[in-house]
Amino acid sequence: MTGMDRGQLADLLRTRREALAPEDVGLPRGPRRRTAGLRREEVAALAQMSVDYYTRLEQGRGPQPSEPMLAAISRALRLSLDERDHLFRLAGHGTPSRSVRLDHISPGLMRVLDRLQDTPAQVMNVLGETLVQTAAAVAMLGDQVGLDGLERNATYRFFATPGAREIYPEGDRDHLARTFASDLRESLARFPDEKRLRDVVDALLERSDEFAAIWSRHEVGRHHDQKRLLHPEVGIIDVHCQHLHDPSQLQTLLVFTATPGSPSAEKLAFLDAIGRQRVG
Repeated sequence: MTGMDRGQLADLLRTRREALAPEDVGLPRGPRRRTAGLRREEVAALAQMSVDYYTRLEQGRGPQPSEPMLAAISRALRLSLDERDHLFRLAGHGTPSRSVRLDHISPGLMRVLDRLQDTPAQVMNVLGETLVQTAAAVAMLGDQVGLDGLERNATYRFFATPGAREIYPEGDRDHLARTFASDLRESLARFPDEKRLRDVVDALLERSDEFAAIWSRHEVGRHHDQKRLLHPEVGIIDVHCQHLHDPSQLQTLLVFTATPGSPSAEKLAFLDAIGRQRVG
């Protein structure tokens, strides 16, 4: 790890920001835009950080950003994997491992997500962690990106986080418990040395008798594309879950849709409106 190069870091941030058009990140252009590329406040919003903090980084006078902050900036600026590594080096950090690309979302996958802003959609990595969500997905499923530690993992939340399984109808929860455990087992089999997965399994075996009993069955392959969700404002929603896999990044874009004209489709449209109000 080397020292932070504030000047080069600032120059990289500025040039990449100016190279992006609003349409590249799913934002409207608007009739009065004069700024070349994105505005600083738009990048800050995409990276979920304060405008002042991002501005200081771009002006070469900010503190050293943390690795999670750099990962958020690289997603906001739609950096390639090589560009992300360069960003980390300029900020004085070692480059993240490429063996399992846990947190960096490819620009192509982000461009697809940008065009789904009126649809519940999110990108998850192979460890069952949500990396980014549309506003509609947050309105439907809650904020999964801002979670820390073991709770970043979907299976851990289902078994160990109080209230987490209440987003599913009670009659579906036994089936879903076996599905979550199956997904976790398959991920662990693919990446047996990945500490974050092993930590989830060890914690659940210690804390959840239900998980331990299901885990002992060694079930795999329990995947289903149709789900029912129980939302506190609109009730039960029947959704189809479509998967777009990025094999190079080991990530999946999940898109939730409903049959056109159905009550569930109307509920999704309502949640989209709620999501836009909350981020507007």
